[in-house]
Amino acid sequence: MTTKRDYYDILGLDRKATDQEIKAAYRKFALKYHPDRNPGSKEAEENFKEAAEAYEVLRDPQKREIYDHYGHEGLQGTGFSGFRGFEDIFSSFGDIFDEFFGFGSGRRSRTASRKGADLRYDLSISFMEAAFGVEKEIEIEKLENCSRCEATGCEPGTSPQDCRQCGGRGQISRSQGFFSIRTACPRCHGRGRVIPSPCSACRGTGRVERPKKVSLKIPAGVDSGSRLRLTGEGESGMQGGPYGDLYVYLHVQDHEFFKRRNHDVICQVPISFVQAALGAEISVPTLNGEKKLHIQKGTQPGDVFRFKGEGIPSLRGHGRGDQIIQVLVRTPTGLSKKQEALLEEFGKLESNKLTHKIKKMFKH
Repeated sequence: MTTKRDYYDILGLDRKATDQEIKAAYRKFALKYHPDRNPGSKEAEENFKEAAEAYEVLRDPQKREIYDHYGHEGLQGTGFSGFRGFEDIFSSFGDIFDEFFGFGSGRRSRTASRKGADLRYDLSISFMEAAFGVEKEIEIEKLENCSRCEATGCEPGTSPQDCRQCGGRGQISRSQGFFSIRTACPRCHGRGRVIPSPCSACRGTGRVERPKKVSLKIPAGVDSGSRLRLTGEGESGMQGGPYGDLYVYLHVQDHEFFKRRNHDVICQVPISFVQAALGAEISVPTLNGEKKLHIQKGTQPGDVFRFKGEGIPSLRGHGRGDQIIQVLVRTPTGLSKKQEALLEEFGKLESNKLTHKIKKMFKH
């Protein structure tokens, strides 16, 4: 019985290697031992399969955890026993080889599906809509499956044919030095088939652009830059692939009275200097309507008051912020003669009081 080598040693990795380091190491080995670059070499074939087995285990978090704790014996209970040959490897890693080298096994599926494109929509909402949440209906333009040809791209009554240039394989081979490289067929663009009679509605693409109305529920507490994802509301996939997603980016308009700071609402309220000096009770707008605020005697310009729990709701559902009120003391203008005389008398009294305080300080 042949003893298997340590998977980390095979790829030349440390046991704390990251996913990116594992992928990069496998890329190097796959490039070196790929069968197209080592035709007829049994040693390269064994090294290629050994590296693929190591990568299959280490790239999977669950398999890797089992292997780290129990070694090769622990993996026997998972049903994984390595790869029998190139076909197994290419069927598992075909997309990876395309990403690494631009070519795979040379046996691409004619019906390879592909997920549809994701879409972006920018939506402007009011300050109050962001604070309390709102339901919106938006209209987007997106590619949908063509109903006339049922997404085949063929004129009804016709069907696609194998590409004559690549023989239906989707790839062509060209020699470069001592090995050959497979590239996507330029005639069928890697699909392996061509459409001799394209659908007149979609022009052979299998998809047409249509408007669609989408309902959107915006939760309370969102802010500018918040992103909502609507799964499956993007464009339709190719060859039966899944729909993409729709991402809605929110932009919250400014409010004439309120400003936002995290979950708190900030506002400024003007009061007269008489209200500041003698105290008063005033009405202050809040997100939920007006609320009474008690102004204490001797309030100074810029003093801050707070309404607990009158701010923006938390998106996670844990309470609300506060409303912070900053008072602005207004200096009166357009005074009558009587008002001026009263203020002058008040000023004299204040001046005498201040003079008395200064003299008292110097006596000490």
